[in-house]
Parts: sequence; structure tokens; C-alpha cells
Amino acid sequence: MLNKAILIGNLGADPETRYTQDGTCVCNLRLATTEKFKNRAGEQQEKTEWHRVTLWGRLGEIANQYLSKGSRVYIEGKIETRKWTNKEGQDQYTTEIRANEMKMLGGGAGGGAGGAGAAPRPAGQSQGGGQSGQQGGGFPTHGGGGGGNAAPRGNDPFASAPDFGDVPVDDDIPF
Repeated sequence: MLNKAILIGNLGADPETRYTQDGTCVCNLRLATTEKFKNRAGEQQEKTEWHRVTLWGRLGEIANQYLSKGSRVYIEGKIETRKWTNKEGQDQYTTEIRANEMKMLGGGAGGGAGGAGAAPRPAGQSQGGGQSGQQGGGFPTHGGGGGGNAAPRGNDPFASAPDFGDVPVDDDIPF
């Protein structure tokens, strides 16, 4: 049996983090994946799916520290359905991805780094797509960009990813 989900998308909101009674971090993300395609009439169409993603422990702490609205992220995990009781006493069900791997990718909703990286920006440089006062940086795209110099391919969602050739190899990502 196999229960595995792999997603690449952008955060629709800043991470929501809480801690269990024993101090374990639980970080919730709202992740949007968008598929672009042509319909039978040849018109460009776009379909966005929203996913609930939960990251536990150190992975959740890292996501909370380095991700913000618009950040592009790779998530790998399993699909889980939870049952809970609302304020009216009715049973509710939530299906979500329980992530066991997360990679911050370059780019974001605005086409910039969007706070998806881990290194602080030097003073005077603005961060696109994040909240003011948050630290962020741009790092090479993992798993798809092929570099900024490659010719764009048909429906490659990473074809417009920026070139991060000037990023130092030694970074401060804590994993």
C-alpha cells in the first residue's frame, strides 16, 4: 500500500503555528497548486486547487520561520483525514497532507523570491511578496527550473523562475 502526496505550489497565507501541550510545533499551511491547460476550443484555462498541509516538530518551526504568503514550496507527505467536533457538538472531517519533507523553492506569487529562502537580505533590499520586517532571501529553484538561462518549455510552470546565479553556495538553511 502507498499513501504519498507530492505538491509544488504557493502559500495562500502566512503559516499558522501553534504548540501542543508538550511543546511540539504544529504548523498549518494553505497551499495553492495551479494547473494551466487549453480546453477543447484552444482557449487557455487555469484551475487552482487548495490544499491543507500540516508540518510537525522542527519541520514546522522551519516553515514558520522562513515561509510567508506567496512563498513557493515543495511538499511531500501523506494524505490524512481527521475527525473533530465543532462548537455545536457536530462531527467534522478534514483531509490534509501531513508533510514529512519540505523544500523552499525560489520564486513566489510576484515572481520574486517572496521570502522562500532562508538567508537574511542585506539592509536596503526589499523582499517581494512577504510582510515587512520578516527576513527572507532567494535560493536556487529545486526540482524544475533548470536555471534561468534555459529556454522556456511548453507548459513548464517554472520556466519563468528567476536566475539565482549570484547566491553563495554556503547558506544558513538549518537542514
